[in-house]
Amino acid sequence: MDKVVSQKNGGGAGYRALRGVILGMATMMALPTVMADELNLLVNGHAKHISPPKNTNYNERNTGFGLQYDFERADKWVPFVMASGFKDSEYHMSYYAGGGIQYRYDVAPSLDNLHADLGVVAFFMTRKNFKNNEPFFGALPALTIGTKHASVNITYVPKVDPKMVALW
Repeated sequence: MDKVVSQKNGGGAGYRALRGVILGMATMMALPTVMADELNLLVNGHAKHISPPKNTNYNERNTGFGLQYDFERADKWVPFVMASGFKDSEYHMSYYAGGGIQYRYDVAPSLDNLHADLGVVAFFMTRKNFKNNEPFFGALPALTIGTKHASVNITYVPKVDPKMVALW
């Protein structure tokens, strides 16, 4: 399977290395005896491209899945690690693994712990049409709005290459 996936995605060693990091993080996060804080399923779903050029057809249904592990809060700070794969704006699979920290604002604790978190996420990612599918580093602002049972993660991606547009 490694050979087929690498050839199909044009990835090679960088793709396999990032996939290994993602699998390793997922395994680590799944060990409840080692870490007993909070493991969450990530469901990727939507992108909103800002002022795309005419005659472009960017994918705004960025479907995919991953895991996020939130460590125990330190006062109002929520540290986390995550790994995920999703269909990117150009209809190719992209993968990332990283972590970050967010400051928690308790909006309405009596409403299923309604909260808003604001912070940053840093990650390594692969994209088929960016840097020859080799892992690259990125850091983005992150906003989470949610409750004890469900949350929505939002980030802003600035224009990073003449071929790309900014998106939410």
